[in-house]
Order: sequence, then structure tokens, then C-alpha cells
Amino acid sequence: MKNYNTTENPEFLNEYLVYLKIVKLLSERTISEYYLDTKMFLKFIHQKTDTSNKFIDEIIISDMTEIELKQITVTDIYNFIFYTADERNNSDKARYRKISSLRSFFKYLVKVAHIIENDPCKDLDVPVPKAALPKFLSLNESQRLLEASDNKDSIRDYCIITIFLNCGIRLSELVGINISDIDFHENRMRVLGKGRKERMIYLNSACIDALNKYLVIRKNNKKAKNEPALFISNQNKRISKRRVQQIVEETIKAADLDGKGITTHKLRHTAATLMYQYGNADILTLKELLGHSSISTTEIYTHLNNENVRNAVESNPLSSIKLKDKKK
Repeated sequence: MKNYNTTENPEFLNEYLVYLKIVKLLSERTISEYYLDTKMFLKFIHQKTDTSNKFIDEIIISDMTEIELKQITVTDIYNFIFYTADERNNSDKARYRKISSLRSFFKYLVKVAHIIENDPCKDLDVPVPKAALPKFLSLNESQRLLEASDNKDSIRDYCIITIFLNCGIRLSELVGINISDIDFHENRMRVLGKGRKERMIYLNSACIDALNKYLVIRKNNKKAKNEPALFISNQNKRISKRRVQQIVEETIKAADLDGKGITTHKLRHTAATLMYQYGNADILTLKELLGHSSISTTEIYTHLNNENVRNAVESNPLSSIKLKDKKK
């Protein structure tokens, strides 16, 4: 497996990683997070049988057996979560991610690998951390960002910013777009999201205009005629994620918006927020557009604008009916 020293793992852990990649089709980043969380937990468990008094990070788990897995209880998991909070200073969010990783791992052991019969996570009761509201640019700030991008005199960079702000796609999705993915007859674009799931993104007039102007330059580049990617680097190859991040950082600074913590992912939040606030997009439409697997992920955008709630109350057709003054 890429980026993992499989010789340090027990067989069942390596088989689990293959399952996440081949069957679940998770991204390398997600697999890495699951792996590191699960590996730390296994070290925590295996430490009980290690007599060398090593720190957890030094524990070797390659000799861990399936018998140890069968002996794990929900109490062990609670003790592990307490350890990550008390000794490793993990935040609520980090601890909850570890719980999610362990739930995935034990579900695999029970239902796929059939190594254990009872899932110790089944009776795990932990509070869900309160989700922080995502950062995003206001409508005025978004317009300033587009103006700053226009002033940079790079049609490619302007096109990238335009698509981020209008389509709400992920960084990996933008980098992965090929010229053949764009359908100008239907004004839509195919993107490959998480889990390699395809979805169609409809393009508004701003996107179509930016793409048409950029493609004039892109298609005239003879050195990149065999490169399928829509956005290319100065080396005439598919643009990297890091280069796109730099473009956004440079444009944010040019628009005097630096210091707000705005990233490529925050531009995705911005697009979603603007569509919800100004585009009358309901929560189900937004879910499909963003490619969320669960509506609970999308629901955070319903809490972003108290002014919308105020306007909804004010626009109630009964809002003008008041108690009549009565003569005493």
C-alpha cells in the first residue's frame, strides 16, 4: 500500500487497508487518517501485553494476534479515548474522528473479515462534537476576489476562481477536470468526487464565458495538445493542487482579504452559502450540487444566515395583523 510500511502491521490491518482502497474506494487521505487512528488504538491495546515499558508510539504491533482483537471491549475503547484526551491533548473533533475510524475498523472485522463476532463499538455512547460554522466570503468580498483575479491578467486563474465561487467544487475535483468533461451544448461539466463518484455540475453564464475565453488560449497551446487536463501548469502538465492553492492565496492577498483564513475549501463554502442565501437553493438541491453523501453535512448551511430567518418571519402574510386598539 502507498505511504504505509506494511511490514510493521499485522496481516488483518493490511487487509483492512486494501478493503478501504479497493472496495470502499476511499481517498488516500481518508485511508491514511483511518490507518493512523486504528494503528494507534492497536498499539494502545497491545501495550497491555508488552513488558518492555515502551511508549505507545514505540510499540510494535506486527505480532498482534486475532485473539487480542476478540478480547477488546467497549471499556477498552473508552479508555483509549480518555488516553487521547488526557495524555495526547486531542480535541473533541480529533477524538470523534478516532471513534469513527474504530467504528469502521470493527465493522470490517465483524461483517467482512469475520474475525470477531461482537462489535465493541456497538454500545459506544459518545456525544457528537458541535460543528463549527464554516468560514466563507460575503457577496461583496466574493466580487472583490473576482475583480482582483481579473486584474492579475491571467485568464486561467480567473477561470479557476470563477468555477470555485460559482460551482462549489472541491480542490481535487477542479484539478481532475478534463476538457472532455465539459459539455457546452448542455452547459454542464462532469466532476469526479469522493469515492470516485461522478456528478454533473451545471455551468452558469459566468462560468461559460470564463471557460470559453480560457479555452481559446488552452487549445492554442501546441505543447499541451496531448494533455487531457483542462487546467495546466507552466510546464504544460495537469496543474497541481498546491499550485491552485497558491493561485487562491495570491488572489486573496491581492483582494486585501488575507487574514480571514480563506482557502480553496472555504471558496466551496462560499459558493454553497451564496446559493443558499441568494439562489433559493433548497437543502436537497444543495446536497446534490456539493456531492455530499449525507444531508446532515449540508444542513450546516441552513444555520449561516440569521437574516434569512428574520426575512422569513417578516414576510409571513400575517405579520401585518396587529391587535386592535380598544376603547376603554
